[in-house]
Amino acid sequence: MKKLLQLNVCANWGSTGHICEQLGLMAKNNGWESYIAYGRSNINSQLRRIRVGRKCDVYEHYIEHRIFDNDGLASRHATKNLIRQIAHISPDVIHLHNIHDHWINYEILFSFLRDIKVPVVWTLHDCWSFTGGCGHYTVENCFKWQSECSKCPLKHKGILPLIDQTERHYKKKKELLSAIDNLTLIPVSDWLKTQVEQSFLGSKYICRIYNGVDVDIFKPSVDDTIKERLGIEDKKMLLAVATTWNEKKGFKDYYKLADMLAEDEAIVLVGLDKSQLRDIPSRIIGIERTQNIQELVKLYSTADVVLNLSHEETFGLTTVEGLACGTPGIVYNCTASPELITEKTGIVAETGDVDAVVAAIRMVLGKGKSYYSKACRHRAVTQFDKNERFVDYLKLYESFV
Repeated sequence: MKKLLQLNVCANWGSTGHICEQLGLMAKNNGWESYIAYGRSNINSQLRRIRVGRKCDVYEHYIEHRIFDNDGLASRHATKNLIRQIAHISPDVIHLHNIHDHWINYEILFSFLRDIKVPVVWTLHDCWSFTGGCGHYTVENCFKWQSECSKCPLKHKGILPLIDQTERHYKKKKELLSAIDNLTLIPVSDWLKTQVEQSFLGSKYICRIYNGVDVDIFKPSVDDTIKERLGIEDKKMLLAVATTWNEKKGFKDYYKLADMLAEDEAIVLVGLDKSQLRDIPSRIIGIERTQNIQELVKLYSTADVVLNLSHEETFGLTTVEGLACGTPGIVYNCTASPELITEKTGIVAETGDVDAVVAAIRMVLGKGKSYYSKACRHRAVTQFDKNERFVDYLKLYESFV
């Protein structure tokens, strides 16, 4: 039987964890033996699981990162143990996802992948693969990665490592990844594809495959009680959803926007933590992160507009989830966000221009949600159906065996 092994920091948790789970199950249903190696957060995965390291290994990795800037170069014993298990399994395809975040030693892993000559697929969910350590850089306007990363500006903000090893990481990744002959790179957007092509990975085979959503679950399902429960039954609902809210997600822009709205308009933010819920202004309705997918679908479907004012996106899943529920989107004109929206499905506003966002809201509300809904649903079904996108991966796997 053909064997697929995926590597991701989480198993069936978070966006990448769910992608791995669903992709692995599709492969399993098509005759593959399906494994996942993960670092932490395993939520009832149905795949054959390999836990990499223990909780103490993660803590040790964080300590090495804090002192020596060794994120990705610790977890030595755990990674060597994983290598032995991979050799025993002898997979036909190895599929990498998020391999950073304090759980695996990329130097040991990449050296092994270079030597075994097994086809390697790597879905790039961020920019870490070709930088000296950061996953995103556009807000900092830093493009050192195009030549050589050094003295990372992001490492001099907040809790920084005592030693800056940015240049070392960059050179190691360049040397090791360039030597893996059977490496196929899958950026999740056209914008990310252009970035990879400008990096030291540009000579590799690069094929964009969009992230997908389950369009049988994310579909129009309006619940008339939603607005009533939120106390906005007589208002237009402007919805925004995030796993974590911070400045890069445009959190402060929603504060500014709240002061500029009409009396019959309300912002609803989903995914706030408890401290954020305590501090948000009265003009914003906050909801904690929910794992209840059906509740999320009802929120998307009931909303009049889905906002995504993020300043950095390698894809923009919440925008697509909104489209699948028949709700138009408003996004900033930066990174991957604009390629998700068409004139028939929403509006692209200049990044950081809250006045432009207000004008876009007025335009969408003026035309009415019904003007956009059919085109929104059509775009989601034809471009972002997860089953179709997973078939793209399955065809890729099959081409190797």
